[in-house]
Amino acid sequence: MRKGYFIAVISAIFFLVFFVQLGCSEEGSTKPKTQQEMIALGKYLVHTSACDDCHTPKIFTQDGRMMLDTTRILSGHPQDQVVPPLDKSELRMDWIAGNMGLTAWVGPWGVSYAANLTPDKATGIGAVTEEMFIKTMRDGKLKGVGRGLLPPMPWEVYRLKTDEDLKAMYAYLMSLKPIRNQVPLPVPPDKADAFLAAK
Repeated sequence: MRKGYFIAVISAIFFLVFFVQLGCSEEGSTKPKTQQEMIALGKYLVHTSACDDCHTPKIFTQDGRMMLDTTRILSGHPQDQVVPPLDKSELRMDWIAGNMGLTAWVGPWGVSYAANLTPDKATGIGAVTEEMFIKTMRDGKLKGVGRGLLPPMPWEVYRLKTDEDLKAMYAYLMSLKPIRNQVPLPVPPDKADAFLAAK
């Protein structure tokens, strides 16, 4: 009888530990992230997904190195920066051109500019909802319903991110300091030659 009692106690302890561990692991895997955790994840994703490459203006050091302008993080093509003249006939059909800061691009699609991703309501994404942001990344359309996103925006890659990833990226972008910077509208292909020649 004592042996049976011992086995019952050991079994009870085993199952108690098993179910406590199971409960802890399930709780850990389903517990939603806090807002601060989402912002931290978003910051990591944004800055390791090449968003700065186009959306952050650049500065150049005396030795010619290009660096991010940390005073204008993710504010898009500077509104006061004019695209220089360009004779598109000098470009072969299999080439595209970018400005020095990589915030403006010319190609078969016309002229495109990197958008202001700060939460400025008038010139950035401050009026864009989380749902619109996710739809934009999934469908490649401005605000999820507008014109198609233009090259070199790699939305086809970002559409593969999880919902949590995109929500985290949105949370981080909305946590940034708003920067008022009105990025120019894109220039369609049929007007690009005249636009670039007029500079």
